[in-house]
Amino acid sequence: QVQLVESGGGLVQPGGSLRLSCVASGSIFSINVMGWYRQAPGKQRELVATITLGGRTNYAYSVKGRFTISRDNAKKTVYLQMNSLKPEDTARYYCNVRATTMGAPYEDDYWGQGTQVTVSS
Repeated sequence: QVQLVESGGGLVQPGGSLRLSCVASGSIFSINVMGWYRQAPGKQRELVATITLGGRTNYAYSVKGRFTISRDNAKKTVYLQMNSLKPEDTARYYCNVRATTMGAPYEDDYWGQGTQVTVSS
């Protein structure tokens, strides 16, 4: 199985920055896509950003130009640098990876427990 541990959330003022990290561990053979999703109270979980093994990135329109996703394959870690934060970015942020575990014939999706980001003055 795959375990994901997120960190870096917290309370920040509008216009501020935060950097989220997510470390994957377990019996991992390979990690394809890594990404971040978020869910605000009363809303559905939505994609924030993803990055492929080759480094191709995809962003939600609402965060383009403000957030940057990156990954360190050797450390099995994905990052989300969030700048110019807005109150509407307030949500619980979840790490997601699409990975193949040792001996598994196919890849599967794995989720972290989430880290809270609150943007408020």
